[in-house]
Amino acid sequence: MNDKILRQSIIDELDFEPSIDAANIGVAVDNGIVTLTGHVGSYAERLTAERAARKVRGVRGVVEEIKVRFAGQAAPRDEDLAKRAVQMLDWSVTVPENAVQVKVQDGWVTLTGDVEWQFQKEEAQAALKRLSGVAGIINMIEVRPKANAADVRKKIEAALKRNAEVEADAIRVTVQDAKVTLKGKVHAWHERSLVENAAWSAPGVRSVVDHLTLG
Repeated sequence: MNDKILRQSIIDELDFEPSIDAANIGVAVDNGIVTLTGHVGSYAERLTAERAARKVRGVRGVVEEIKVRFAGQAAPRDEDLAKRAVQMLDWSVTVPENAVQVKVQDGWVTLTGDVEWQFQKEEAQAALKRLSGVAGIINMIEVRPKANAADVRKKIEAALKRNAEVEADAIRVTVQDAKVTLKGKVHAWHERSLVENAAWSAPGVRSVVDHLTLG
């Protein structure tokens, strides 16, 4: 697929997504690498635009440069936003109590702290992404390992074999110091995401290095 056709497909996908106002989003494509520019009304809308672009067949990568602008209202003060963010985390049944700290500067929320599972780190960010006034989220929460490397590798390999969309025998998994390295081939971008998600789902994983190739 050439870049011109791919660009139009991405524009169509953005227009199709009901939660996005695509009128102010610019799309450029260079050799399958998509750059999104312009502005949207919320951080959640910004994330949705990136996901929509990634779904389009032929996309090899996405550079997201969309800005958040709060049309018709003043951006909330950082201290007020921080209070609301802490409250949202306190309400979450998934995020451990007092495990995550919040810092806000110019609407950007930085999350720090320690949790035991990757899904808890992701849930802390998900709890705040629709919070009004958030311009962006930097998730620096650490996942502290609770399992040894051999157990982590076995759990990931088992998860890959259970997934009918992934050719598990083509994927090599290595684990060292809670870091998972993935090598091998997948047939499509979404399969790559499935493999990464399987790696992140194992307890104690702190980072995933993706050396998978499309082929």
